[in-house]
Amino acid sequence: MTEQASYQVLLYYKYVHIENPQAFAADHLEFCKAVGLRGRILVAHEGINGTVSGTITQTEQYMMHLRANPLFRDIEFKIEPTEGHVFKRLSVRPRREIVHLGLEEDINPNELTGKYLEPKEFYEWMQRDDVIVLDARNDYEYDIGHFEGAIRPNVRTFRELPRWIRENLADQKDKTVLTYCTGGIRCEKLSGFLLREGFREVGQLHGGIIRYGQDPEMQGKGFVGKCYVFDERIRVPVNRHEDVVVGRCHHCGKPEDRYINCAYPPCHWQHICCSECEAKHEGFCSDTCREQALQTQR
Repeated sequence: MTEQASYQVLLYYKYVHIENPQAFAADHLEFCKAVGLRGRILVAHEGINGTVSGTITQTEQYMMHLRANPLFRDIEFKIEPTEGHVFKRLSVRPRREIVHLGLEEDINPNELTGKYLEPKEFYEWMQRDDVIVLDARNDYEYDIGHFEGAIRPNVRTFRELPRWIRENLADQKDKTVLTYCTGGIRCEKLSGFLLREGFREVGQLHGGIIRYGQDPEMQGKGFVGKCYVFDERIRVPVNRHEDVVVGRCHHCGKPEDRYINCAYPPCHWQHICCSECEAKHEGFCSDTCREQALQTQR
């Protein structure tokens, strides 16, 4: 492996009861600092959810440490090579939930969740006529890449999905629903919610888009565009057969999968923007933001 590819990104989660998330998070933070990792890790009574980056030695040490804990002996890691750190800093924080679906009665994936589908099986199920493929991510994630034929829920946050489903899919409970997300964690709860709502059959992509793209047989087949990730890379390739740009520049509409944040700090809206339009519009998402920025300078 070259020097440039001597770093790795780990994407992982585990739904398992953690007795004292605050104490666990504090101890875990100190260990990660000592190892030299960067990233974001959430800890709650319901489990752990993290993405970290480091050298191969650092990430291997981290995986061994986590698996040495009986709670995480069988935890799965999605591993991606990278040229360096993809985070600027390290954060390990206790939370009420590691994934917030916004339900009055939360879902415990260890008690209720959809059928796990491996990449090839997921692709085969997608070809069936009675299947609905539901993207469990946010609209801006879908916009730069998704499975062909998947439904794009008009939601900006995961907790908006239950209401959207009730308003748009309530009459299709006799169909099979397939869900997918970046690494699989959101589908664990969403598929359980769908079953609780009365959908006949629910399947979820085991390991999410990242694992699907790494599968040696499928190599991302059926996924168009790139996968949005919550680190400095922003997007990563999935389909190894063809590279299709499905995103559209917010300003001119031409094919693009490049994201920027609006130059007006109170807005800071992340939107797809080509380099030409970024220069033309000075990084602003709208004339309104440009005018407001100018007024603050006067």
